[in-house]
Amino acid sequence: MSARPVATPDAPVDLPSPLAALRMLASRVATFCLVELRRISHDRAELYLRAVQPALWLLIFGVTFTRIHAIPTGSIPYLDFLAPGIMAQSALFIAIFYGIQIIWDRDIGLLTKLLATPTPRAALVAGKAFAAGVRAIGQVVVVLILSALLGVTFDWSPLHILGAVAAVVLGSVFFATLSMTIAGMVLTRERLMGIGQAITMPLFFASNALYPVTLMPTWVQAVALVNPLSYEVNALRVLLLGTPGNLALDFSVLVLAGTIGTVAASSLMGRLAR
Repeated sequence: MSARPVATPDAPVDLPSPLAALRMLASRVATFCLVELRRISHDRAELYLRAVQPALWLLIFGVTFTRIHAIPTGSIPYLDFLAPGIMAQSALFIAIFYGIQIIWDRDIGLLTKLLATPTPRAALVAGKAFAAGVRAIGQVVVVLILSALLGVTFDWSPLHILGAVAAVVLGSVFFATLSMTIAGMVLTRERLMGIGQAITMPLFFASNALYPVTLMPTWVQAVALVNPLSYEVNALRVLLLGTPGNLALDFSVLVLAGTIGTVAASSLMGRLAR
């Protein structure tokens, strides 16, 4: 009679420490940002084309409404008031369609390969989202240069400029993860384009980018209160114009929104890859 095999205890599974997991996440995010920088360096024409939109808003809309004094902004000239809003808007228009890249990666088989690696899905989503922030920095530079040429009285201290860049990057992270979440639900580029176009202008106009919140109807004020774009614009105005505000609240909302967006998009990556 053969002896019954003796069960051996399972070998302990070595789970990465929180610090190691954080390092892996940072490494993957940095890798995707580096890839995005290389893409930009090989396609500089896109930067020039994207500079057209903020230039038109500032040169036509901003200058015109500054002259006619149609929107009350207190002691701040309307062009100064508008410039941070256009900075945030330009980043929004880049990030809100970033989910198309995820669908493109799925169509060419790259997404399946990425998900098969040990890289956490959150690192993949966060890396793509911060890559959108890297692209948005180009829009920040464009608006800053145009603002200087038009005589906008920004606070040009390096610390405040870096803070403004951080606010734009965090805002871009949220809207990029929102786009990737939508991509995980609709699964096709055409549907994503349609939904992106449908929500971009409401997000923009239901914020304080163009006019003070006090001018809005009550129900639009309620939407602006939960719109992360409003907090991004608030942070930019505090940093660049010196207006009263709560930077801790603005950045906390942007970080929380980006975290929620990353979790939501990560949970849908498997569905998108199928």
